[in-house]
Amino acid sequence: MSTETIEFQAQARQLLQLMIHSIYSTKDVFLRELISNASDALDKLRLAAYQDKDLEVDTSDLHIALATDPGERTLTVRDNGIGMTREEVVDLIGTIAKSGTAEMLGRLQQAREAGAASEQATAELIGQFGVGFYSSFMVADRVVLVTRKAGAASGVRWESDGQGTYTVSDEPQAPQGTAVTLHLKPEDTEDALHDYANPTTVKGIVKRYSDFITWPIRMAPAGGEGEPETVNSRKALWARSPKDVSDEEYTEFYRHVSHDWREPLQTIRLSAEGTFEYQALLFLPSHAPMDLFMREAKRGVQLYVKRVFIMDDCEALVPEYLRFVKGVVDANDLSLNISREILQQDRQIQLIRKRLVKKVLSTVRSMLDDEPEKYATFWSELGRAVKEGLLSDHDNRQAILEICSFASTHDPEKPTTLRDYIARMPEGQEAIYYATGESRAALENSPHLEAFRAKGYEVLLLTDPVDEVWVDMVPTFEDKALTSVAKGEVDLGGDDVDDETKKGFDALLGWLAATLDDDVKEVRLSHRLTTSAACLVGDAADLTPTLEKMYRAMGQEPPKVKRILELNPGHALVTGLREAHEQRPDDPGLRETAQLLHGMALLAEGGELAEPAAFVAMLSRRLEQTLT
Repeated sequence: MSTETIEFQAQARQLLQLMIHSIYSTKDVFLRELISNASDALDKLRLAAYQDKDLEVDTSDLHIALATDPGERTLTVRDNGIGMTREEVVDLIGTIAKSGTAEMLGRLQQAREAGAASEQATAELIGQFGVGFYSSFMVADRVVLVTRKAGAASGVRWESDGQGTYTVSDEPQAPQGTAVTLHLKPEDTEDALHDYANPTTVKGIVKRYSDFITWPIRMAPAGGEGEPETVNSRKALWARSPKDVSDEEYTEFYRHVSHDWREPLQTIRLSAEGTFEYQALLFLPSHAPMDLFMREAKRGVQLYVKRVFIMDDCEALVPEYLRFVKGVVDANDLSLNISREILQQDRQIQLIRKRLVKKVLSTVRSMLDDEPEKYATFWSELGRAVKEGLLSDHDNRQAILEICSFASTHDPEKPTTLRDYIARMPEGQEAIYYATGESRAALENSPHLEAFRAKGYEVLLLTDPVDEVWVDMVPTFEDKALTSVAKGEVDLGGDDVDDETKKGFDALLGWLAATLDDDVKEVRLSHRLTTSAACLVGDAADLTPTLEKMYRAMGQEPPKVKRILELNPGHALVTGLREAHEQRPDDPGLRETAQLLHGMALLAEGGELAEPAAFVAMLSRRLEQTLT
């Protein structure tokens, strides 16, 4: 096939410009990204050779080679790993297919235009999958990639100056693996652009960022004469004693496995010895990954068997609600040929998974007790995902509840744990009360909270979508029932409505139930209202309005739920309506009043009117009548 000149995908062009004009201060990290890619290629080749005995490849000396040429001002990073086909080169390097990248580009561009771009924002974008290669353009005017897929007869050459197009051509003599040659920009110390054609500079970067890579990283001697020098220690961090590993080494390893350029929030070490041995090195991120709530997001940790890489994103080791956990598990007693399907049923893998989950949850609990600032960061960034475990992980539900925090009426800024909530409960309060909805502001203004405020009872304000589901699956905590303020009957131990008062409202309640039959299933007097005229509540098993909206947003139409209209017997509007109904029960204007009362109750809880225009028209007529 002849040479092709191809335009980068639009998002890729934007990204290239960001790299070329990068504001990121530590440009040295481009080398870490290229070495990380080379390491992955070597891992994949060794795994492919295990799985396909007919694959004719030499795996006896897998390594990464670095070569500098000060005269030509080039730096080459070469591996003899899996390599790429022509189609893979175009797909992986010419295109950015990752969901969310376009959105991040737009946000970062807006921030730059507003003068608010930060190193952190740039780093988050660069660190996404498929983007690390582009960091080469921070330090190079031109990049040449030559690669040949393992088992293929011919290779391919890719070249670009990062200005919008790239060329792809056949390279019949390409060796197996991938070589990336950077034609370097001039040294610029003011812009933190170092002399990357200097072997000493390159060695220092490898030692800082990639010393833990288990493959040998060899540096060709200056002038090309003599034996190459292995410049990394190759010591697997998870196999070393914790006291011999520095925080900086942990940080760089975390960046290697997560493609996140920030420091981890917490590092977790775990090991087991005896009949079944394994070691684990896990990390909790300090911020939510971009794809945390994307369906196609990858999850899981890297799986090794006796230091041999088996797979990325081993889902069998980490439940979905802990999908943000990154790291490595190295097991001694698994087969090197184990598949993802077999892993799901493997007893040893299930035992490791249970221990990893318990260790992560106990680590978060320790942060809650001993490092509240770290815990606050963890929960604000990742708490929504963790709460999914209340639905799926029954065995650890209690441990998850122990580390959950929720907004509440107690403090407008600081969330509370359930244990702290119970500690503040006044004498006479028997349940943990909560309200669910779309926002804190809407819940705080809800009439459902009126009687609870009057009694001094704290209410949890749950606004995450997952909250609508898990509260129905967790009936109690510490023998205290979790009770919705907007469902069922509420008995706060106050004065009941006397029988005489109830009897006086019987006619009005019956008439309202018939008048509003399309929208409500019952009208009754309320124990939960102190200042509002009315509110809408559901039966204990009813879908909440927010949950109904969620179903509709997913393209499902739930059955219509009729709710209960509760009236405040002490409110002037309610007593006035009763008197008007007693005096002129056939007055057609009373029907409008009933519809307005129902609409007001719906709006007060943040609901949506079925016919807003009709409601506004009724309200306008009533306001006109007050002025004439």
